Amino acid sequence: MPPDSYTRRLLYKIAHVYYIEGPSQKQIGLRFGLSRIKVSRMLKQARDLKIVQITLSPGNERTDRLEQQIEAIYGLHEAVVVSIEPENTEKDILRVLGSAAAECLVRSIQGNETIAITWGHTILAAVDSLPTANWPDVRIVQSLGGLSQPDSRINAADLAQRTARALGANLTLLSAPGIVETKDIRDALLHDPQIKHTLALAAKANLALVGIGVPAPTSQSLVEVFKKSDLERLATIQAAGDIGLQFFDNNGLPIKDEIHDRIVGLTITQYKAIPRVIAVASGADKIRAIRAAMKGKIINVLITDEVTAKKLVSSE
Repeated sequence: MPPDSYTRRLLYKIAHVYYIEGPSQKQIGLRFGLSRIKVSRMLKQARDLKIVQITLSPGNERTDRLEQQIEAIYGLHEAVVVSIEPENTEKDILRVLGSAAAECLVRSIQGNETIAITWGHTILAAVDSLPTANWPDVRIVQSLGGLSQPDSRINAADLAQRTARALGANLTLLSAPGIVETKDIRDALLHDPQIKHTLALAAKANLALVGIGVPAPTSQSLVEVFKKSDLERLATIQAAGDIGLQFFDNNGLPIKDEIHDRIVGLTITQYKAIPRVIAVASGADKIRAIRAAMKGKIINVLITDEVTAKKLVSSE
C-alpha cells in the first residue's frame, strides 16, 4: 500500500536532511521525534519508493573498470589501479604506486593492529608517502631478516622503523640476517627466543605490506642478495616470483628448494594466513609473478598501474 501524502512528505524531508545536510540518523531522530531504528527504516523506504535515487560517478572509468575486473577474475578483496601517462618514467610510476599503497594501508588501520612489513623499492615508495599519525596501540613488525643492500633504505629493518615512526606506532625488529649460509645456522637462529617471538608476532599480523619479486638476473635487488647459482637454479625450477624471499610457482604454491631452508622470515603459508595482505607491484616483467600470487591467494589486495592491470586482465 503506497504511503499517504503526509508520510511521503516526511520520507522526503528525512531523506533530504540525511543525504544533503549530513547529520547522523540519531540526530535526525532527535530532530523529528523518531527513534534511530525508525529513521533507518524510513530511509530504506525512501529508496524503495524511488524518492531517493543514488547515482555513482566514477572518478576514473578506465581504472575503475580494471579494478572491478581484477577483483572478479582473481577473487581479490580489493584492487587499486593507478592511472599513468605515456610520458611517466619508472620513478614517476613508483611514486604514484607508493602514494596509493600508503593511502590503502592507512585506511585499513583501525588503531590496534599488528602490521608486518617486508622490503623492496615499492615498499620504500609506500613508506615515503605515509602521513604523520599517532597510533600508539598499533605495532609494526619486521617479517624478514636484514639483507646486505647497497641501498639500506629498502631493507626491511629500516622500512619497519620508518613506518613505526611515521604512524606513531610501536616497533618490533627481527634481529637476524634474512638469508644465511646453511640450514643449521637458520635453525639455530629460529630457536633464539627474541627471533622466535618476533616471527610469531608477525605471523599473527592483521595486515601485511609486501612487494613481489622476480627471480631473474634483471632483478637488481635479488642479484645483490643471492648468488648467481641460486638465481639460475630458481629459474630452472620455474619459480614465478617471491614475497619476502619465499618463492612460489605459477599457481602461487611454494616451490621446493633448499633456498627456503636458509631464509629467516615468514613463509608463504604464514603470509596467506594474514587477513589483509597488500601487495604493491607493477611492470611487464612482474606479470607472471603478480598473477601467480593472486591465484595462490597469497595476497588479497593489489596496488598496480593501469598498463600492468590491462595485461593481468587480458591474459586471462
